[in-house]
This record gives sequence, structure tokens and C-alpha cells, in this order.
Amino acid sequence: MKKIAVIGAGTMGNGIAHVFAQNGFQVHLIDIAQTSLDKGMATITKNLDRMMAKEAIDQAKKDTTLGNISTFTNMKEGVSQVDLVVEAATENLDIKLKIFKDLDEACQADTILATNTSSISITQIAAATQRPEKVIGMHFMNPVPIMKLVEIIRGYSTSDKVTETIMELSKKLGKTPTEVNDYPGFVANRILMPMINEAIETLYNGVAGVQEIDMVMKLGMAHPMGPLQLADFIGLDVCLSILNVMYNGFKNPKYAPCPLLVNMVMAGKLGVKSGEGFYDYSESRKAEQVSSQFK
Repeated sequence: MKKIAVIGAGTMGNGIAHVFAQNGFQVHLIDIAQTSLDKGMATITKNLDRMMAKEAIDQAKKDTTLGNISTFTNMKEGVSQVDLVVEAATENLDIKLKIFKDLDEACQADTILATNTSSISITQIAAATQRPEKVIGMHFMNPVPIMKLVEIIRGYSTSDKVTETIMELSKKLGKTPTEVNDYPGFVANRILMPMINEAIETLYNGVAGVQEIDMVMKLGMAHPMGPLQLADFIGLDVCLSILNVMYNGFKNPKYAPCPLLVNMVMAGKLGVKSGEGFYDYSESRKAEQVSSQFK
């Protein structure tokens, strides 16, 4: 594989594009909005500068990485002649089904179609195409340039050859691929999201405050950040979406989102990206100040 297309220039998309480009692949970064592409490229540049400051890369590596990325607002043009497409658009089933239907029509017959979905069925996404055996999940972790894990999710029809190809490709990116089967939430979010939801329930029921809950999990369970801080980092809207996918998929009430989470999303309190969630990020992106709602 030499040419890779990435759909979506947001947090996950620009991170995926960065990692492929840094490892010598020609990357087509695609988004419908030029402003999103500009913002995505600015983020990649800033992250490369941070790596240079830590002496992880030099100026030549930075320049080569940026030179490996081309941007497109026209998806059909961007996916032409690529070996792999990694979709990293909004975590919305209807949007993903439309994208994969269009990709199936626009891409070469042998192009592998991957999705970075964190919870939606690979089998359902693959059903929108005429090549279900070439559709697979590549669930990168955030922040992509730093986190080593990639969940490789096989759909019902994903071929052994495609799975092996993507496993090996992930290793070439310096990642550690882990193969899992296609069930709601896969492994990472099937375990993580109920924990986050339970932390929100614990706050909702008045058992302890925001900082206290996070402190217990950081100091008592050796987690690098508490579940409420992590929820803010992921995005409360994303957490809600994943929980709904699992709740609808399993029909098990243990996956039902906490009412507090639902209300915060409806109120636009989405965490870091909106400036406020369980913590207030108006002055710093670090979780230092608890939101006034929970004081």
C-alpha cells in the first residue's frame, strides 16, 4: 500500500492522516469543508512542532510528513487510485452508510474500505457496499499519534486476507493491532463506556463530587485520568452516542445513558470541545476547574 485516503479532518481524521504521512504513505485528507481541512492541517503542524521540541523528529521529517499530505473537498477525486480509505467522519450511522455507498461507487474494485467507528456495526456499514469482504474496522485511539492500540474489527463478511493486510499495515505505523469481533462497542468501549456512565451516575446520585470521583480512580486504580475528565476529553456527545448504540444493540438496561449525561449533551455542555463539561475549560484545557454546575 502506498496511497491512503482519510475521510474527515477532525480530531481523529487529522491524527490518522498524520500517522500515515509520518510513516511514508501518500495521504489524501478529505473533508467537505475547506475550513476543517485548514484546521486539521494546522493541528498536524502543531503536533509535529511539539515532536520536534521533544527531539522525536527533525525539521526534515516534519517537512516530509507535511509534504506527504494533500487535501481535497471533493471525495470522488480524493479517493481515486488509493489502496485504502479510512473513514473518520461523525459517529452517525446514516452519515457513515451514505459515505460507504459513495466510496463503493467511487473507489477501485480492490480498494479496502476501513472505518474508524468506535461502536457502530462493521457488518451494517459493509452492507451499504458491494464489497463487504473488503470492509473492516480500524478503531484508532485518541490522540492517534501517541496511542499505540488499534482495534481491528472484522465484519461478518470481512475476508482473512483483508484482516491480515490491515493487521500488518497497523504494525508498519508503529501501532499494536488487536483483532476483535463485531459486537456493539467492540472491546474498548464496551468496557470503558459503562465505567464512564457509572461515574456519571455516581455524581448524579450525590455519592461524591467531580474531583473526588476522578481522584479515586486515578490514585486508587492507577488510571492516568479520571472517568469524568476522560468523558470531557472524548466528548460527552460521543459518549452518549456510543452508549445508545450499545443500549439499542444489546437491549440491556445496564447500557442506558445516565439522565445527567443526556441533559448535559442537550444543553451543549460537551466537554473540552465546547469549553465546559464536568470541568470548565474557559481558561485552560487542563481539568483544573470544576464546572460551576457541580460546585
